[in-house]
Amino acid sequence: MSRFTAAVGVFTALIYAVQLTPLVPLEDEYHFKTWMSQHSKDYDLTEYSYRLRIFTENKRTIDHHNAGDHSFKMGLSQFTDMTFGEFKKSYLLTEPQNCSATKGNHVVSSGPYPDSVDWRELGNFVTPVKNQGHCGSCWTFSTTGCLESVTAIARGKLLLLSEQQLVDCAQAFNNHGCNGGLPSQAFEYIRYNGGIMTEADYPYKGSDAPCQFVPGLEAAFVRDVINITSYDEKAMVDAVARLNPVSLGFEVTSDFMHYKEGVYTSSMCSNTTDTVNHAVLAVGYGVEEEGGAPYWIVKNSWGPSWGIDGYFLIERGRNMCGLAACSSYPLV
Repeated sequence: MSRFTAAVGVFTALIYAVQLTPLVPLEDEYHFKTWMSQHSKDYDLTEYSYRLRIFTENKRTIDHHNAGDHSFKMGLSQFTDMTFGEFKKSYLLTEPQNCSATKGNHVVSSGPYPDSVDWRELGNFVTPVKNQGHCGSCWTFSTTGCLESVTAIARGKLLLLSEQQLVDCAQAFNNHGCNGGLPSQAFEYIRYNGGIMTEADYPYKGSDAPCQFVPGLEAAFVRDVINITSYDEKAMVDAVARLNPVSLGFEVTSDFMHYKEGVYTSSMCSNTTDTVNHAVLAVGYGVEEEGGAPYWIVKNSWGPSWGIDGYFLIERGRNMCGLAACSSYPLV
């Protein structure tokens, strides 16, 4: 090999390395490496460069938001190395979910209602926060979370129910496994199926698989499905205050991906019934001590390291991001 050829090879390698490694401040790269260690992330050289750039951009978005006057704070999470497009593909509903066809049948009482309710504090009625992984199965976690609570309130025993059974077996009720579904439709499947198995008997895989339901191993049952379509959220307050936690759907936009604490409110999302892309569980409600902003207490399915130990607060009373358009709960 000539000296010229060797020099060209070295020069080419240097150019390649420069192209792969974006010019970011050392402080940002230090934050990225610290974050990688905290979340057990590992990349090859090409992936490292790509994820570092996305992480840096997301961190700037977070810092800019937190420097402003907002009702909620953003923070780093397991998603900070992802674009919102990547996040949507892995964690949100990709099949359109239109709740407008759902008719409400919840009967509202005359009240009055307490200023705040939190079913986590009323007894052993709420299971720990779970993690859906890279599967748009949030609707199954909203379903099991609600049925787990309703069953515990009615029967006095808190069970962990199978999300994977819903992913694999509920397609005939207009659900689509890791591509999405609705809790109300999942409750209908459980009702007509004659029950749902426990998580131990039908463990979660986080991917679509053939249905493995075993008759005779049902652990929880649904005798009817109650839908709430009150857009002023009064019926939701009535249900959560008097009865049990409630499943709900809403539209997640890019600012919610970075939520850390406080009462989430957004001008980016809509409040229509045809933009729902995430399902969660309202376990209570309250009012902020400072400012008096009303909010819902909501259990998510992105693991306990996201948000407030896996929970978030979202503005109550304005149908924020369409949360009142698609709520339901089962009768057992």
